[in-house]
Amino acid sequence: MAQQPHGHAPAAPDAMRLLSGLIEQLRPNNPNDIVSATARIEALAARFRADAQLRGAVRTAIESLFASRQAGSLYLSLGILPITGFFSETWRRISHTLLPDLQAPEIYLGDLLQHLFHRKTDEIWVRGVADATWIDLLASLEFDADSDPTTLPVGLPAMLQSLWLLSYRITVLGCEPELLRADPSLARPDSPFLAQNLETRAFVECCLQRWSDPDAVAEDEKQLLVLFDQCRAAVERIHRRAAQAGTSLQLTYKLQCLRDHIGRGEQLASIAGELQRDRSGQTAYPAVVALLKTLVFASCRQNDLRTFWRQNLELTARRITEYAGKAGEHYITESRQEYFGMARAAMGAGLFIASMAMIKLALHEVHLAPLNEMLAYGLNYGLGFMLIYMLGFTVATKQPAMTANALAASIGEAKGKVRDLDNLISLIARTCRSQIVAILGNVSVAIPTAIGISLLATWLTGKPAIPPAEADKLLAGHHPFTSGALLYAGVAGVCLFLSGLIAGYFDNLTTYNRVPERIRQLGWAQRLLGARRLERLADYVERHMGALASNFLFGMMLGSAWGIGMLLGLPIDIRHVAFSSAYLGYSAAAYDFAPPLAPFLWACVGVVGIGFVNLGVSFALALFVALRARGVTFSQGRQLLRGLIRRLLTHPRDFFLPPKKQAGELVQ
Repeated sequence: MAQQPHGHAPAAPDAMRLLSGLIEQLRPNNPNDIVSATARIEALAARFRADAQLRGAVRTAIESLFASRQAGSLYLSLGILPITGFFSETWRRISHTLLPDLQAPEIYLGDLLQHLFHRKTDEIWVRGVADATWIDLLASLEFDADSDPTTLPVGLPAMLQSLWLLSYRITVLGCEPELLRADPSLARPDSPFLAQNLETRAFVECCLQRWSDPDAVAEDEKQLLVLFDQCRAAVERIHRRAAQAGTSLQLTYKLQCLRDHIGRGEQLASIAGELQRDRSGQTAYPAVVALLKTLVFASCRQNDLRTFWRQNLELTARRITEYAGKAGEHYITESRQEYFGMARAAMGAGLFIASMAMIKLALHEVHLAPLNEMLAYGLNYGLGFMLIYMLGFTVATKQPAMTANALAASIGEAKGKVRDLDNLISLIARTCRSQIVAILGNVSVAIPTAIGISLLATWLTGKPAIPPAEADKLLAGHHPFTSGALLYAGVAGVCLFLSGLIAGYFDNLTTYNRVPERIRQLGWAQRLLGARRLERLADYVERHMGALASNFLFGMMLGSAWGIGMLLGLPIDIRHVAFSSAYLGYSAAAYDFAPPLAPFLWACVGVVGIGFVNLGVSFALALFVALRARGVTFSQGRQLLRGLIRRLLTHPRDFFLPPKKQAGELVQ
């Protein structure tokens, strides 16, 4: 290990140029060419062993750079999330990508490392080269040659100071109120987050003392590493509890921040401990190489937003999709009773969908100001969807965003490798027939209800519910090729997908913030409603908050899509299969049931296409996000596709109709 420099050290600029030149020699033309990088490092190690002058110059350059620069930026910043918070760090990475930070390699070791490994691809070959090759390069420099065993190695005091500061940060983060709420045991005096700080202080003081007094009482790093491991176990325990009891971006960020600090503390403690036992530093080389690879990787990814988001959104995304997956289980029928129950719920929703479509047409005729019209459309849809849900009815297109998460959960439980695909194929078949019957239920009632409303309006007012000119626009707006209806159906599919995430988000938020428990403790509500009614209200919020928020905000998205498109000058609108079918009913009634044949038939084809796009887009997006949130890569896609085709050809009934009636089952 590097010792304090003897004699005259080279000037810092010369040392930087020397090391930069060596890194340029080691850097392969292709960062993925690990063989070439390994050969270059081995050749340089051979040169060091053969050329004592070069070896001494490089060793002295490294020693001088470590002696003259501040090490905190190296050990306390690179590869460690700051305690500022998720959104602050997100903005920092974005701003520093657009306008890189000012570097001072002549002052800070962290900036020096970024100056030496300035290409973003450097982390590929540095991490790809085997540890043994890097260790051999360090050994070839012979840092222990002519060293004074009583003199502290260059950089060790700064490393120990950084370890001490890391320990304080770990203590502060481990005592955050959010973590204490998730695990109250951390508030006890024997908390590992408190104990590691005391042990770190004793370890650092012992390290400094033993270099000047080899007979001093030894304090190795093993106990400190045990405490760090207990801190890591506490972090993972909180992580698991958050996956069950709800989480937040702030909590996820703090857990990741703690992991970074604990990992860096373990690395520094391991290096310092090895230096105590072997002052030549050779036994510390494996830990030094591991730290080097970590630092180079962090330096190259310092402003990488994708990696940062993946680390911090994983738990929140998984929690949200798991909530949505639980809701999706209710949208997948298995028995005949559930199948016909789904049909009845969808038919009930058809009544409201036709009414909401009529209200939307009436609002259009009022010609409100654009913003007021957006709000009116959104409230019509949002409140209508909430009412449909509260009455126990089903909107068919709400299913895919939920059922996709249920499918992802079934794949995730098998870690992406489902040996017996029959169960998954059966689940997909049940999902298909559940969604088909829900669509048919919506459409089969929405169309006749729209016709009935039209006839009633004509009987009451003596005028058609909508004029033929408006009916022309409705039919033209659903042509599959000339109107952009399928594109707008894709926009609606995205809204449906977002509604599934919204449901999971609000369910997670309700659980994490303990909203039901807080409702139960409201004194004024208990006096107003009584204990029993308040308990029922709290239970209802606990079970349905996410679905209610999802339905309302989904309606607001549908109602405001056209307005957003108008403001941005973009062709944005929505087409929803259930509402589009209701518009067909209104158009047919407006023509006194004799619509122009070609436009009407094309509109019917458009409605069918809208249904497929609604379902396909929302289902694909939800399944993709759910699989990514679980970190699942499904490796049996081809086998699954072949199995689905085989099941469809041999048992097509499974995808469209309920299972056959079993003996003793009641007739529906």
